Amino acid sequence: MADKQKKNLPPDAQNYQAFQQQRETKRPLFKNCIKAFLVGGFICFIGQIISTFYIYFFNFTEQTAGNPTVATLIFITMLLTGFGVYDRIGQFAGAGSAVPVTGFGNAVISSAIEHRTEGFVLGVGTNMLKLAGPVIVYGVFSAFVIALIKTILIKWGGL
Repeated sequence: MADKQKKNLPPDAQNYQAFQQQRETKRPLFKNCIKAFLVGGFICFIGQIISTFYIYFFNFTEQTAGNPTVATLIFITMLLTGFGVYDRIGQFAGAGSAVPVTGFGNAVISSAIEHRTEGFVLGVGTNMLKLAGPVIVYGVFSAFVIALIKTILIKWGGL
């Protein structure tokens, strides 16, 4: 199929494709997947340590320890992003650093830092949730749809 597409292209486009393929950086896909897996797993491991800390030292239950654990992870991510450490973690781990909670914290604080020169209201306040806003909207909408499906299945299916 690719050869057929090359034959249909004008000579300049064929030359460009050949040039592009010669110069294209080969990405180590397997190595990147391993790094993402290990860093993402380590972030989740830290979250489990924080959750266990809240359970044993503050007498939370497993269900009630979730909210302070999420808040703590977001706070740590925001601090690391502010000091420029989380960006280096993201450069190394790629998608592994985008574990939903820490990715959210990073997105919020990165936008705030980027627009701080425009002032607190028009810069930070206006742009802080530009990236995180759609995530919240689609997350809430998805939760609604799943809850609706579950309710229908329970009412009609007797689950």
